[in-house]
Amino acid sequence: MAERVTVLSGGLSTELEAAGWSLQGDPLWSARLLHTNPQAIKTVHTEFLRSGADVLSTATYQASVEGFKRHLGLNSEEAANLFTVAVLQAKESAENFTSQSSEKREIVIAGSIGPYGAFLHDGSEYTGSYATDMSIEELKDWHRLQMQCLADAGVDLFAFETIPSQKEAEALVQLLREFPNKKAWLSYSCQSESLTSFGDRFDDAVNIVAGSNQLVAVGVNCCSPTIVGPLLTSMNKKQGRKIDWIVYPNSGEEWDHNLGWQGSSTDKPLSEYVLEWVQLGARWIGGCCRTTPANIASIRDVLRTNDLR
Repeated sequence: MAERVTVLSGGLSTELEAAGWSLQGDPLWSARLLHTNPQAIKTVHTEFLRSGADVLSTATYQASVEGFKRHLGLNSEEAANLFTVAVLQAKESAENFTSQSSEKREIVIAGSIGPYGAFLHDGSEYTGSYATDMSIEELKDWHRLQMQCLADAGVDLFAFETIPSQKEAEALVQLLREFPNKKAWLSYSCQSESLTSFGDRFDDAVNIVAGSNQLVAVGVNCCSPTIVGPLLTSMNKKQGRKIDWIVYPNSGEEWDHNLGWQGSSTDKPLSEYVLEWVQLGARWIGGCCRTTPANIASIRDVLRTNDLR
């Protein structure tokens, strides 16, 4: 029997914006709705579950206690509680879905941890430029509180996502040791078929974290699907042992901090890449920005047809 592939959800903010919420340019992005309308987030979670997602990522990618205090005027306790709200929205969506669905499957709740640059809200999350001036210890100090809030709220694992630099990835994996009962995945953002967004060699960036026994997968997200295959292929040739890859690219458009989404999606649907990625070792597959429940359903259908789910 073929090895099972876990299906991730897609672009949370994409669906929220489609429902009429204005999020672009907001320093808290989707996380603002944890304070103003958490039900909207729960609704989108449910849409992705109906489309076949096995994993729900919390609406905390751009969330931080400091950010909530600064942009919502909350105190520390109130800010920390919004992480609990995020986890509860995902858990309640999963519980309601499984209780009503004839298809019994276990839903994983992943606590989203975005890069430090997401808090800065200056476009640096796409370059990792801040890593030049920050030490690994400083990056650990920044991420620790958000991870603690998500752990206390009961996430199943952490999702370290859109990480632009090897240094920040190394900080997160070191910090993960402080949570010995938790697992995580780590996915880089990449600028090309060989480099992370910061400019590290992808193979070096993977090797620096791949030895962690707390990581369930390493990979790439929020990039064009066209570079995923070359990234994995190159790494597989250099890597002696097998890595479980996680891949969830965007639609192929590129984000400009000043202009928003630019360009167009790739000519080939996301689902047409799936079998290639599976052959290269991807065991967690989904979508990032600009991907919809329909895209996730297409991924699920390809996997089912090929006895991979």
